[in-house]
Amino acid sequence: MSFDGFPPFISAQLHYLINHFPDKIKVEQVLSGGKSHTGSLDRFTLLIPYCLDHIKWDVIYNAEFPLASPDIIFGPEDEDFHPLHMTGVEGEGGLKSRTRNVLSDWNNKDPTRLLALIQELRDQYTSYQRKCVGEVDDDRLRFEISTICSREGIEMHISSGAEKPEEVKFAVPLVDMNINKMVHGCPWRHPQKIYLQVIYPVGRKYASTPSAPRLKLMSTNELRALFSIDDVKLPSWLVGMCMAEYLPHLEESLQKHVLEAVSLIDIRRRFIEALAPLFGRPLEADPVFCRKATFLASSGSFVFLVHVLVSTQFPKQQPAMMLQSSQHISPQGVPKKSPLLAEYPWSPRWEASKMAERIL
Repeated sequence: MSFDGFPPFISAQLHYLINHFPDKIKVEQVLSGGKSHTGSLDRFTLLIPYCLDHIKWDVIYNAEFPLASPDIIFGPEDEDFHPLHMTGVEGEGGLKSRTRNVLSDWNNKDPTRLLALIQELRDQYTSYQRKCVGEVDDDRLRFEISTICSREGIEMHISSGAEKPEEVKFAVPLVDMNINKMVHGCPWRHPQKIYLQVIYPVGRKYASTPSAPRLKLMSTNELRALFSIDDVKLPSWLVGMCMAEYLPHLEESLQKHVLEAVSLIDIRRRFIEALAPLFGRPLEADPVFCRKATFLASSGSFVFLVHVLVSTQFPKQQPAMMLQSSQHISPQGVPKKSPLLAEYPWSPRWEASKMAERIL
């Protein structure tokens, strides 16, 4: 995003926050607090990733008093979240102290200050939600928490509304693998992660055969370039099972999927290389995930581009082609293209050279 209109000290802090926050953070509703609302921009809303969703916090600077630290306004659903007055959770005293230090030692010339403040507040928010979930009068939830509380990185969130029942959502990080390092030339700025979202309704007393929670696999968006989490089938939740029993089977399956997805990159690369003797060197090619390549071809005097699109399911799923004329354009000035072409003889067991020959 552009930081034009912000005073230099706010621009520097916001730029540092966006580029160094561990997850992708978004900025919305940028405004000026001046009476005419035409002065320097000094307030905005942050969309901060939390528990596979976002929490919205308003950050309000005062451009006329640059030495002052910003005010943070939390969402209306978190009116009981008071980070400087929280007590009762192990470790919160240290968090509260660190937050006060960040505010009392505020230095508007230090571009790292806003990042430090948001990270400390998010840590406290995580503790606050864990405390709220721990106070829920639900035997099954208390049991589930006791079995996974030692697992790192779990986030919890309790939600309720006038039109929906109270429920607790868990975001459970899965697969202790550095996927970024497994992909050579990886372009990802943020670590790629896979989570299990687990949602329990609140208010039911413990039953001998409780129903399965709502389960959904989720991942960071960029991971779709490697493989789609939607293609992974969740194991069945057996009667009487708890999360501590369910997660090992799921993680074992996911590790196999990730390793297979990484190995398929080289198989796609060999296929694209096998097209070169038939079409010539590609004009463009995806060098990291090997998902697409573009070749220049001709038929008589007609010259056209051949776009080859390779899915993450290759070689089970055959590639698709799109032909683009280099000599014809639409009335709107757009080059004319063919529909996707994927109807041709194919077998995933063929050698790359034979696959390339049959695509012609």
